[in-house]
Formats: sequence, C-alpha cells, structure tokens
Amino acid sequence: MATATPLLNYINGQWYPSESKDTLEVRNPATADLLNYVPLGTVGDVHRATEAAARAFVTWRRVPATERIQYLFKLKILLETHLDELCRLITLECGKTLTESRGEWQRAIENVEVACGIPLLMQGYNSEDIARGIDEIMIRQPLGVTAIIAPFNFPGMIPFWFLPYAIACGNTVVIKPSEKVPLTMQRTLELLAETGLPAGVVNLVNGAKTVVDAILEHPTIRAISFVGSSPVAKYVYGKAATHGKRVQCQGGAKNPIIIFPDADPNLTPKIAADSAFGCAGQRCLAASLAVTVGEARDWFIDAMTDVAETRIVGDGLNPEVQMGPVITPQSQARIEQLIEQGIAEGATPVVDGRHPQISGYEQGNFIRPTLLTNVQPDSILAQTEIFGPVLGIVEVDRLETALEWVNGGQWGNMACIFTQSGAIARQFRYEAEAGNIGINIGVAAPMAFFPFSGWKESFFGDLHGQGKHAVEFFTQTKVVVERWFEDWSRSF
Repeated sequence: MATATPLLNYINGQWYPSESKDTLEVRNPATADLLNYVPLGTVGDVHRATEAAARAFVTWRRVPATERIQYLFKLKILLETHLDELCRLITLECGKTLTESRGEWQRAIENVEVACGIPLLMQGYNSEDIARGIDEIMIRQPLGVTAIIAPFNFPGMIPFWFLPYAIACGNTVVIKPSEKVPLTMQRTLELLAETGLPAGVVNLVNGAKTVVDAILEHPTIRAISFVGSSPVAKYVYGKAATHGKRVQCQGGAKNPIIIFPDADPNLTPKIAADSAFGCAGQRCLAASLAVTVGEARDWFIDAMTDVAETRIVGDGLNPEVQMGPVITPQSQARIEQLIEQGIAEGATPVVDGRHPQISGYEQGNFIRPTLLTNVQPDSILAQTEIFGPVLGIVEVDRLETALEWVNGGQWGNMACIFTQSGAIARQFRYEAEAGNIGINIGVAAPMAFFPFSGWKESFFGDLHGQGKHAVEFFTQTKVVVERWFEDWSRSF
C-alpha cells in the first residue's frame, strides 16, 4: 500500500503537497508494514488552508441551512456505501478489529444524521412586546473558520463529533488528523469532495506540533476542537484561549467500574472485559480500574482472569481476533514499563500480558490483556492513564469507599456501576463526579444526540462535542431589539 509520494493536503478543493520535505512513516501496528509517509507540515500549509476556508466562508454562511445539509445527506450515503473500505483503513493504520472499526464508523454516521437536523437545532427564539411596540429576537450565526485537531485512537469517529455540525451551522473547517493515522481522514475527504461541497468549506493539513501551534495561533481561526491526552489538552486549551479562540478540549481519563455482589456474574465480566480490553484499551472510555465491593471479589477476579487469558489477540483484519495491537512500539514499551512499575509498587499480576508471542506477527506492537490486583491508591497504576489493555483491581467493603476511588482522582470522564439495586445505582449516579455514567454498562458512550461529557481534567471548556452542545459551540448568538415607526408618508 505504501507509495514513494507523501500524503497530500486538501486545500480549496484540491490536493497539494506540503511545503515540508520532512515526513514520518505510517506503519501497520500489527505487522509493522509501511503504509505510507505523512508530511510534517508547515505554518505556510496552515495559512494556505485557513485563507481558503476564510474565502469560502463568505459564501458558505449565506447558503440556507436546508441546502447545507443536502451535502451531509450525500455524505451519509457515501460513507455507508464505502463502509467496508473505510473500516479496513482504520484497522490497517490503527490496529483495532474490523468489528470495532465498523462500530466507530457507525457512530460517525450517527453524527452526520443528527447534524442534518440543523434547520431545527439552530433555531433561535423571540418575544413580542418586551415594551410597547418593541420586539426582541435571538438568532444563531456561524463563527467563521474553525479547526479540528484529531487523535489517533478514533481516526474516523472523533472528527465527526465536530465536522458535520460545524459545516451544517455555516462554518468552514481546517482538519489536522493525527500524524499516526492520516489515511482514514484522507479517504474521507475524497468522499466528501464527491458530494459537490464547495471548495474551501473543508480543508485538511497534515503535520505534527508545528501545524498544531500554527492553528492555535492563526488569527483567522475562531474555534478549536481537540481530543487527546490531558497534558496536551491543557496546552491546547491554554494557548488557544490566549489567542482569543473558543475551545473544547477532551482530555484523558482513569475510568473506574464498581462491581457489587449482586451484579450479574455471567454478563458483568464480559462487559468489563470489552470495556477494559476493547480497542486494546486505547480509548478515553476504557475501564482501567475495577473496584469490587464486598463479596464481589470472590467471583469477579476469577471470571476476569478467564476472559483475559482467553481473549484472542492478533491482526484486526482476522475476523476471529478480539483485540489488536497498540498503536506504536513506543506505546508498547511505555505500557509495559508502567506494568513493571506497578508490580514493583506492590500490585499482583494475575494475568501478565507483556512480551507476547503472536505467531506470524512478531514485529507487531502487541500486549495481551493484563490483570493486576492489590492496586494501591498512590501507585502508578491508580494515578496514571495507561491507555492500554490493563485493568487494575481494587477491593473495598462499601459504596462510600468505592465513591472515594471514583471522586478522588484528577479525571472525570466516565464511571460505571454494576448492580441490581436501584437505590445503590441512584446514589452512585447522583454522587459520582464524572461526565459519562454507566449503570450495568461498560462503555458509557453517549449517542450522537447527547454531548460527549467530561469533567475535571478530562475536559477543558464549556461545550462538548456532539448534539446540542456542538450546535451551541459552532454558533454565536445575536440579539436584536427592534421597533418600527409607522411611516405616514407612504400611501397605499
């Protein structure tokens, strides 16, 4: 699949080479095969794309919302028609299984569907006679040029938390995909071009930190949407805000799941395993700590040991595989080092997934599911986002102590509980300090018509991606107070 020519940028409806001659290799994480080269990008690339987006905005904002969404209807059909191809691309460059890739694209398409409701979602409101003969109206208008800085772990879905809403609301967009997984969005923009979307409405610039900084500093870009680790999210939020931009930054997580003795002993371990080990643990809603309450420890640890040991690991293109590799050799080494440090701090490796031998894929970035007990509150396993297929287990005796584990950390992305007690579930829902709550759910991922919430250092900003939050983020309100005097000079 690799070519000698680096990937191109998409600017003003055309594909152009980057000004930069520096490139990075894009490799299949399961096989280490070279897929392509991605240019590192320049400030000039960003300027060129932003200027194209600014020119396109002048006309695009005047296109009626009912016409803007026609391009999204066409895009939905194209994404569904090319679904198998797009899923294969994600699996090739990201490593997840084809089933996981298909689920990712389904969520992306759902956001296109919701954004097609913009003629209703973008409506304002009005009041007559706020004073005698005076009316007041609130309307929503687009911001202008917006930018999306996307992560590697969901190269198809996460850009669609933002993209369809931004353009449906009348904005134009500059996208920077992750340099680790640039192929999926490259192909997506080829499909977007087939809709006939006017040139400059959506642009793509490849690159790394230089491109990110140029986006954050560019005076024409009005809003930034970002997903990544918390340290980078904090950096993006701070720098973009300093330059006067509207910002939404989804950060990292350390997601706990609480297991009560009355939880379903057959389904709960399977759901927990899918949460902890799905996508090789490389998602911001992956369960990373399991807190067993009372007698739940007696059956949960044994059941989790079985599902961890029997999970089929390999190339995600194989339909029998249940878990693929992590994204890079550096990620693999970092995760293995964190496991080693956690064991040194007292954790017990019930299932140790380090240094696996996957026949035929010896060059891949594989770690098998890993299960550790006796995790201490101040240990690296409790405090660090591992972002790999590692689940630490903590044993407590009561809900209040479990909630201390939920609420005591710096993150607040997701927390889940497994119980048959409505009273316990309600107390947990009420008191858990996290933006996404699951009750007998392992991955509390909101549907596209709900915001992808995050609290504390899992999110920097006010308005999240998806749904009504996205509409509010990509529009600015204008209030009009008006009075009309009778014109006695006119004759009828």
